[in-house]
Amino acid sequence: MSETNAETICPVSITDLDQLLTAMIQSAEGISDLLFVVGKPPQTEVHGRLKKYEAEPVLNSDRIEGLARAIIAGRPRLTKDLAETGSCDCSYSLGEISRFRVNIYRQNGHYAMVLRRLQSKVPSLESLKMAPVFHEIIKEKTGLIFVTGATGSGKTTTLAAMLNEVNLKQEAHIVTLEDPIEFLHPHQQATFSQRELGRDFYSFVDGLRAALRQAPKIIFVGEIRDRETMEIALTAGETGHVVYSTLHTISAGQTINRILGMFSKDEEQQVRERLANSLRYIVSQRLVPKIGGGRALVTELMGSSLRSREAIILGENENRRLSDIIESGNVAGWHSFEQTLVAAFEHQLITEDTAMLYCTNKPTMHQRIDAAKKRLETSRVNRIGLKMSSEPKPAMTPPPLAGGNPNA
Repeated sequence: MSETNAETICPVSITDLDQLLTAMIQSAEGISDLLFVVGKPPQTEVHGRLKKYEAEPVLNSDRIEGLARAIIAGRPRLTKDLAETGSCDCSYSLGEISRFRVNIYRQNGHYAMVLRRLQSKVPSLESLKMAPVFHEIIKEKTGLIFVTGATGSGKTTTLAAMLNEVNLKQEAHIVTLEDPIEFLHPHQQATFSQRELGRDFYSFVDGLRAALRQAPKIIFVGEIRDRETMEIALTAGETGHVVYSTLHTISAGQTINRILGMFSKDEEQQVRERLANSLRYIVSQRLVPKIGGGRALVTELMGSSLRSREAIILGENENRRLSDIIESGNVAGWHSFEQTLVAAFEHQLITEDTAMLYCTNKPTMHQRIDAAKKRLETSRVNRIGLKMSSEPKPAMTPPPLAGGNPNA
């Protein structure tokens, strides 16, 4: 934020900021984000759709910068990041009401903000209705576990539920490196050391390197963004730690390619072998529109087997596709996006159009949807037939007695 503009900006007090944020999050159910962009009134995102907050006028640049200054509160790192990179990340607490992950950024010469609402209650695997295989994932003692997906697909929520389950069942030291801290985990069976970027450490590389000296059994890295951090994560997974992290990738195959892409061509084969030995699970997820409103979680899940390790070391070809390997591992709880989408369609959670829109292989998906429709129709016919056969037959009117009054 420039010094020349400082005098023209109308200051916003913390009280004014808190009152606005409180009113916005109480304006509707299911709000996930608050958006502040020049030329629009403040907006809320509800189940993936933007809605105007009509109680506030259209925002101008000065108003947003005043709100941003109140959140930044003069912190040097945030001011420096915003000036040098055009954006900064932090957290903001609204007392006992709510917490937010905040991104303040420049767009078209103006300031803008997005506040992601953080859940106050740590979720459980049961509350998220996660598959039973997630209880197996948290039993891993070494290696790398990735939860991947686009921004806003619920990666952090899934990981929080997994760490919550560990917290309930294992006596372990868990070190988290987050930007910012989203869920505050209470100490239960496990002991948590939750560290926030910019407040407790100053880069993921330094934070992860230091974590190895903090006697952790489990390390959670909010996001692996570069080669050096990935190198240390691989080393941690190879030396008796289990590392949970996220990547902005949408499938197991893309995740492996993203990791390989962080290293040079000369290093690729060595990295493939290290990754094959240390990778335990990749969970990729998307949120798709549900029938009747809201969003449903669909996932792809791949674990580690002889076939998957071979595909990582040697690469994919026509006879060695990760998608085929994943689908053949359904006995172990592995599944593809297509399998999850078809199951959601059969349970009437999503429409056919949604299943087709979010699938990876459309020709295959067409065939599977047609087969699912036939199963649904067969099930419907069987239910109708069972219902008709179980209904009592109507009583027949007795015939009149021959030659006279039936009541005689």
